[in-house]
Amino acid sequence: MNMITVVVGLVCLILGAVCAYSLANSKTSARVQEANRKVEEAQSKADRITADAQRDAESAKKTALVEAREEILQLRKESEKEDRARKNELQSLENRIMQREDSLEHRNDALDRKEHQLTSLQSSLDKRKNEIDSLYDREMSELERISTLTQAEAKTEILDRVRAETVRDEAQILRESEQRVRAQADKTAREIVSTAIQRCAADQAGEITVTSVHIPSDDLKGRIIGREGRNIRTFEQVSGVSLVIDDTPETVILSSFDPVRRETARVALENLIADGRIHPARIEEMYKKAETLVNERVRESGEQAAYDCGIHDLDPELIQTLGALRYRTSFGQNVLQHSTQVSTLCGIMASELGMNEAIAKRAGLLHDLGKAIDHEVEGPHAVIGADLARRHGERPEIVHAIEAHHADVEPNTVLDVIVQAADAISAARPGARRESAETYIKRLEKLEEISNAHDGVERTYAMQAGRELHVMVQPEKISDAQATVLAHDIAKQIEDEMEYPGQVRVVVIRESRAVDIAK
Repeated sequence: MNMITVVVGLVCLILGAVCAYSLANSKTSARVQEANRKVEEAQSKADRITADAQRDAESAKKTALVEAREEILQLRKESEKEDRARKNELQSLENRIMQREDSLEHRNDALDRKEHQLTSLQSSLDKRKNEIDSLYDREMSELERISTLTQAEAKTEILDRVRAETVRDEAQILRESEQRVRAQADKTAREIVSTAIQRCAADQAGEITVTSVHIPSDDLKGRIIGREGRNIRTFEQVSGVSLVIDDTPETVILSSFDPVRRETARVALENLIADGRIHPARIEEMYKKAETLVNERVRESGEQAAYDCGIHDLDPELIQTLGALRYRTSFGQNVLQHSTQVSTLCGIMASELGMNEAIAKRAGLLHDLGKAIDHEVEGPHAVIGADLARRHGERPEIVHAIEAHHADVEPNTVLDVIVQAADAISAARPGARRESAETYIKRLEKLEEISNAHDGVERTYAMQAGRELHVMVQPEKISDAQATVLAHDIAKQIEDEMEYPGQVRVVVIRESRAVDIAK
């Protein structure tokens, strides 16, 4: 700015000189014009000088601003660098302080634990000291008492003490030994039974004796009845089976308590229908042929069952009676197949126990012998079968096992228990026995009724043909611990109030659900 002032001053000075000069020489126009021209030139030169001075001033100003900015940036960088260094130093110091605090806390925790241990140790020492003092006082009292005893009295007291300690130790040893033996026995029994079940893979066919006979057309019903009913009367007299002819289309019914006799009547009637000649003489002839055929089948069935079980010296009459079980069912289970299966199971378990396998298989095969004639002889089938086996020279232990397999007499041998277990295993197999639809439905309803009677149960489903019970509970009323107790209570109530083959598994399901909707 000083430079501009100087330049302006010079310009003004020059203008003044020019003006003075012009006034002095104004007398002549030439001089005036010359003066004007010079003035203009001076003005133009002054403008140029002024413009140059302004440009120089602007350039100097910009240079000064750039230098000032660079200096400011440099100062800022140095300041930031110093701040970072100071922050790093503060952070390092803070870390060292935190480490020192952690170390002090660990030392304080360790000191607290040691103090607690010392306190516990001191309490234990105090307690031990009190016990020692008490023992010392008691022993001193005992020594004072003993010092007054005679030799015989001291000897008697010592013997009494030793005897008491010996009895206590003996009882403890016996109790431990009994528990150990019982646990081992249970384990061994489970292994034997499971091995027997695994190795016995017999098919279970629940054949039901045929009680109805199909006829080609209902016109044959009249011929079977005969004139004035003589054919049907002859058939019933010869066979001992009731022949029921009703409105059932193309079917006649045979009714008899004797399954072999009913089977014989069925074969004879089917042969008569196939032959077409139905009259009294032909009925007698056909029945005799059917009787011979069925008896042969019965004998072959008995021989085959004995052969399958490895028994070759059965009395022929026992074989005939045994074969009759082919046409006998119990709860839908074929009794002859059941008997051969029980024989196999008995042999396996006897072999595992180191017993006579042949005797066990023989007892298992004959255990249900009485079912073949229980419609002719009064009494439990176990007792009937035992009497029949006794009359035909079977060994006493086999006779007793047959008689005891349903506890009609007290089982008192291992063979008795083996036959009982094998009989229960065969009968309890899933699908081995069938129930009527009504009984089956009632049992399932009873299971659900027992479960639903408990508080907190929402609904119950009987599954797996009544062998599994799924109990849904309300989660807000039944906790997880209460669910375990509920399952036990339901299972216990089922055991007390119901009869069923095998076992029923109770599953209590407690489910909580959280549901939300994304919109």
